[in-house]
Amino acid sequence: MSIPVPITVSDNRDSPRNPRGAVYIETYGCQMNFNDSEIVAAILKKHGWQITENPDRADVILLNTCAIREKAEERVKQRIRELQARFRRAHRQTLIGVLGCMAERMRKELIEQGYAEIVCGPDAYRSLPVLIDRAATGQEAVNVLLSREETYEDIEPVRLHSNGVSAFVSIIRGCNKMCTFCVVPFTRGRERSRPPESILREVRQLVAQGYREVVLLGQNVDSYRWVDNRTGQVVRFADLLGMVARLSPWLRVRFSTSHPRDMTEDVLAVMARYPNICKHIHLPVQSGSTRVLQRMRRGYTREWYLALIERIRQWLPDVAITTDIIAGFCGETEEDHEETLTLMEAVRFDQSFMFRYSERPRTYAQRYYRDDVPLEVKIRRLNEIIALQREHSLWRNQQEIGKIRRVLIEGTATRSANQWAGRTSQNKMVVFARDTRLHPGDYVDVEIVDCTSATLIGGRWRKVQDIQEPVHL
Repeated sequence: MSIPVPITVSDNRDSPRNPRGAVYIETYGCQMNFNDSEIVAAILKKHGWQITENPDRADVILLNTCAIREKAEERVKQRIRELQARFRRAHRQTLIGVLGCMAERMRKELIEQGYAEIVCGPDAYRSLPVLIDRAATGQEAVNVLLSREETYEDIEPVRLHSNGVSAFVSIIRGCNKMCTFCVVPFTRGRERSRPPESILREVRQLVAQGYREVVLLGQNVDSYRWVDNRTGQVVRFADLLGMVARLSPWLRVRFSTSHPRDMTEDVLAVMARYPNICKHIHLPVQSGSTRVLQRMRRGYTREWYLALIERIRQWLPDVAITTDIIAGFCGETEEDHEETLTLMEAVRFDQSFMFRYSERPRTYAQRYYRDDVPLEVKIRRLNEIIALQREHSLWRNQQEIGKIRRVLIEGTATRSANQWAGRTSQNKMVVFARDTRLHPGDYVDVEIVDCTSATLIGGRWRKVQDIQEPVHL
């Protein structure tokens, strides 16, 4: 049986050790995980490790994982089995480590069933250099201790697979909401806000490096709250959002994710005040039924959520709203499902992340509710939700046709080397004809001439020379 133990690690900030070998990092799940992988890369580089993008050249492979759904965990297990078989065929000795939420939740199984030699939770990444050394000598290499203080505020992330245009910046870790379906409070611990000055310092560095967009990250960014122990000054999310927006008018500011209970009007006011704060809010509803929302412990009703949507659109008429929806939660009836569909009709979300309910160990729902919606019913309800969302996404995008939208170019389009791809303030992807006079990081006013449910098609364009110019051609 593996027992997690506290590990003390020296930062070795003055001079890293001699090169130790190569580490390959593979990331699954949410944006927070991708940002965590960048923190891991920074810690390991300080201790002499090289980061490689080729798993076949790695001495250590780290998989940063998600535990939000069973399917995500099974995908990681399958990937580990593939890697182990590959290394056996090549007669290579490569250490495998599992990081993140799955490591926190499944530490015993991962070691005892031979999936990993290293297991490290989201709050223990500073211990990774020591864990790797231990695993290399056959010793126990597990640290999944949660922290009430760790925010990695002093770590400058190594931007992995960066497009040089947009970067993630973590502002708060953990979650206090304790929704009955969610494992995050158990795998990432309680909320801890990062000091605002460390956030601003990181963003300033990104601006100096030429980045044009930052995404402020947290399980629940709206609950951000920092108290200066010397002065008693309180910095809330609306304050922080304004501070970041004022750093540069050329810098776009996004954030994710918001909890409806904590979305306040002062945040909406700041979004309305600063043109460079993107007009997009991801606001997970999870269900359109008040009865199901109560069983989920979401803290709001259907009517309250719809009233919040109305207030958001009063403040921000041009806003795009996206959401998360779970199909087939414990006890969900056909009437509950219909209420989700009618809420979708009322809101007409721009996009949604949609899933069928997956029971997660240690959650309140797993302990006290019965997962009583048959699988075939979950699948059917999810398909109905997906089909309706596609209609709404297409309708929303059709409303963009004929408009001029300011697009931040991110790079070449995925499906065509002859097109640029970039996003509007509303987080809608736009593709338009590639031109050598343009480059990633440029702002372009683009006329929207067509669309699919996922993408806007651009026609005429004009490069923006002054960010204060109105959007026009």
